[in-house]
Amino acid sequence: MLTRRQFLWCAGASAGAMLVAPRLVLASADTERRFVFVIQRGAADGLNIVVPYGDPAYATLRGPLAIDASGATKLDGMFALHPSLAQLAQMYRDRQALFVHAVASPYRERSHFDGQNVLETGGNAPYRLKDGWMNRLLSMLPALHANGSTDAVAFAPTVPLALRGRADVTSYAPSSLPQAPDDLITRVSQLYAGDAQLHPLWDAAMQARGLAADAGARQDPASLGKLAAGFLSKPDGPRIAMIETGGWDTHSAQNPRLAAQLKALDTMLAALRDGLAEHWANTTVLVATEFGRTAAANGTGGTDHGTASAAMIVGGAVAGGRVIGDWPGLANASLYQGRDLSPTIGLDAVIASAAGESFGIDPERVGATLFPDSGSQRLGQRILIG
Repeated sequence: MLTRRQFLWCAGASAGAMLVAPRLVLASADTERRFVFVIQRGAADGLNIVVPYGDPAYATLRGPLAIDASGATKLDGMFALHPSLAQLAQMYRDRQALFVHAVASPYRERSHFDGQNVLETGGNAPYRLKDGWMNRLLSMLPALHANGSTDAVAFAPTVPLALRGRADVTSYAPSSLPQAPDDLITRVSQLYAGDAQLHPLWDAAMQARGLAADAGARQDPASLGKLAAGFLSKPDGPRIAMIETGGWDTHSAQNPRLAAQLKALDTMLAALRDGLAEHWANTTVLVATEFGRTAAANGTGGTDHGTASAAMIVGGAVAGGRVIGDWPGLANASLYQGRDLSPTIGLDAVIASAAGESFGIDPERVGATLFPDSGSQRLGQRILIG
């Protein structure tokens, strides 16, 4: 039986097919800058995404999983980009994409749930913080609405932890049900006009419905990128987005699975870029995962849970065409606990720098707010053109 809250959800979110995964979260602020966080849930293999083909130990450790650099886009004398990332390769050539390697959050164990909790809350241990770093980022931005609120909307049945907290959050979950007739919408609006609890929920659902009305809501990567761009490009639309992607846990059959995952990511990012059009120049997109994967292949054609990985930063304002990193090497003596790529750059610092520069706020101040356990954060070099 539908509760009144569930009915409001269904009626307000009838713009298309349900987005189960990937999923999308957006937030509003009074700025022309856009910031998008794409999380790769499942521990993406940075060693086969930004491939260290110049490291003499790479091919031996990876064996048949090693990416042939002759078929990849060489970024420099050490790194190449997976061949499925054709659009990202073009962004790199256009100096609109950069990559950060050997990067990790403070988490050093190998549980997906705990690792994602640390990544999304910005703490230094699982479950120490209750709110998300993206929600804390909202508190640092100028409010879009006259009442002083900075609203967020989630394209998901539940709001991801990174955006939970004090800032107001509403939900938008496109449904596979047919569009609700305008007459029904009008009648329900009248029904709840005097309900102090349900009227604000209904009003928020109608606002999200209006923003998404012409954006489409299918689950394929191109449609998701277009949908996100449709929200972000509207004058009264959100300025912060979170896109959830899953399926990065490649314990077996890694090469074909990773190739498909990367092609989908590549397609989504290209659709986001194309949909934003002139707004792309004011957009920063950060792609990151909870931890990396083992340096050596396992016995089932895949890799297991590791530590450091690679992050991507793309956008029209990005000072791209480079790989940022303090490469630790893949020799056995250099591996973390003898099995993983060693982390040399903190993901917290990457996030603080990307978010701070995007909104013109000192990254150290952003780091202190977003990552209170770690204090101020600074990457040491600029991410955006400045």
